[in-house]
Amino acid sequence: MTPEAFFELFLHELVQNDEMHRYYKFLQGDKSFHFRRNYFLTRLNYVYDHIDSPNLEIWDCGCGYGTTCLFLAMNGIKTYGTTLEFYFDTIEKRKHFWNQYGDSSLFSYAYEDLFSTGSTTGKYDVIIVQDTLHHLEPIEKALSIFYDSLNTGGKILAIEENGQNLIQSLKLYKQRGSKRIITIYDEKLGKEILLGNENIRGIEKWRALFEKNNFKIDDTSIEFIRYYLPFMYNKANPERLKEKEFDIQKKSNFRKKYFFFGINFIANKSDGNNTTV
Repeated sequence: MTPEAFFELFLHELVQNDEMHRYYKFLQGDKSFHFRRNYFLTRLNYVYDHIDSPNLEIWDCGCGYGTTCLFLAMNGIKTYGTTLEFYFDTIEKRKHFWNQYGDSSLFSYAYEDLFSTGSTTGKYDVIIVQDTLHHLEPIEKALSIFYDSLNTGGKILAIEENGQNLIQSLKLYKQRGSKRIITIYDEKLGKEILLGNENIRGIEKWRALFEKNNFKIDDTSIEFIRYYLPFMYNKANPERLKEKEFDIQKKSNFRKKYFFFGINFIANKSDGNNTTV
């Protein structure tokens, strides 16, 4: 099932599941629909392009509503998802909907704290972290758990906000100041946990962190996404804007670095000398 086909079915699901409307705002009938659709599909296509085998062992750490896991299940790919989100209880209802179109049992999930559970040595081929890395603290301990959990030749597939985006950085600073790490109380777990407070980073900071923890980012995998703001979609062709965004990131390093909202990348597990296995 292509991302585009999945998206059309996903819209039907949203009509039936108003619990998801606060997060997924596609049914508001406003002019931002194509803006949101492009962003959703660009990220899902990145997963589609880099995960293409039903034989892979996949862990989606921070799976949220489980949308990516359900998409993979519709393509015959098994995924284990973990989350600490309050909407955890919505997932089973979603699996019932998607079972009409594929085998949703391929998606299993748990309410699980990464740092309490620890690693399952060498179990996974791919670890997906979508909108999750900037919440994991302490980050180096998280990367160590990921390293141990991946088998030889395993990789992390990261989908993140761009910490060097000037507009988003200013917005977040106004919201939280410089307090990038906070402590919250998780009622389900019954304990306090550390949380990255929208602690987004740019690609070079991620590169330094990953290399320090025996991963190597594949430069050919780096993709910057979402350059145009919502109002720019009012009179423009959405597909043309997507093409133009792709061209801009190839031609303008300055705009790519400071004005694209998101970054996607693959980090491969390395040996102790930072040499890709």
